[in-house]
Amino acid sequence: MRRIPRYLQLITTHYLRRLLRKRFSGQQLQAAVDAALSTLPIHEHLLVREGALRTEVLNRQLAWSMAFVAGAVNAGGFLAVGHYTSHMTGLTSTMADMVAVSDLVTAGAALAMMLSFVAGAFLCTTLISLGQRRRLRSRYALTLVLEAGLLLVFGFMGARLETEIRFALPTTVMLLCFIMGMHNAVTSIISGAAVRTTHVTGTVTDIGIELSRLVYVNRHHRRGRARIVGDRKKLVLFSLLLGSFFAGGVVGALSFKHFGFKMTLPLAAFLCFLAARPLILKVRLLLHQLQRQWG
Repeated sequence: MRRIPRYLQLITTHYLRRLLRKRFSGQQLQAAVDAALSTLPIHEHLLVREGALRTEVLNRQLAWSMAFVAGAVNAGGFLAVGHYTSHMTGLTSTMADMVAVSDLVTAGAALAMMLSFVAGAFLCTTLISLGQRRRLRSRYALTLVLEAGLLLVFGFMGARLETEIRFALPTTVMLLCFIMGMHNAVTSIISGAAVRTTHVTGTVTDIGIELSRLVYVNRHHRRGRARIVGDRKKLVLFSLLLGSFFAGGVVGALSFKHFGFKMTLPLAAFLCFLAARPLILKVRLLLHQLQRQWG
């Protein structure tokens, strides 16, 4: 019984060596991967550089892409399950109102949705922290792939709502809250909290602040006091976030209206597309290591 696994291991090792030696030379593999990467219209450091190392270009690309997905999931999810699953402010107000009128069932449901959102952010942060300790450059990409997989699970569960609505609806709502928690956490961590794709209230507030500073007339400027000047780069970033969230909401609502729960398929594919470059680079590195080990 112990010889079979060993025998299979020897066969696998043998064919991997032949594959790496004969069919894929180092230069051919490098050229193939570089060609694949050059076709991707996303920045190579979009899901790699963090915090202060990120540029305005990286944050803008992250803002429109992730805010678009957040808006689509939030709006489409509302039509699917009847709840805005990223609106934690509204959930907190709902809990307070329901406790005040002694409707503990509704208050408990709102609390469960909030805890699901927190759990999603918790898991996302834990996975990223583990990847950081192991120095995985693809840790953010892997998190997005996991989120894409959960979106597909949501689509599968949502398709059963019509026949099992009493059983499936609470689980589906909590799953969608979990996904939105992950989605907001990954963008907040990698951007150093500069980009929050589901926190539209804060985004609109920031737009108002920067607009006020931008049009403020410094007539009574005194020596030694700093001028009040708006940050145009922040204003562009916040406007991009708001516009992308709105556009994603329109697309998500229309997609659910015409295609139902199948709307999760292109959203999951888009997340995998964003994660493609770091994952391809990781595969290239693994193949290079195998070539050095078995070459």
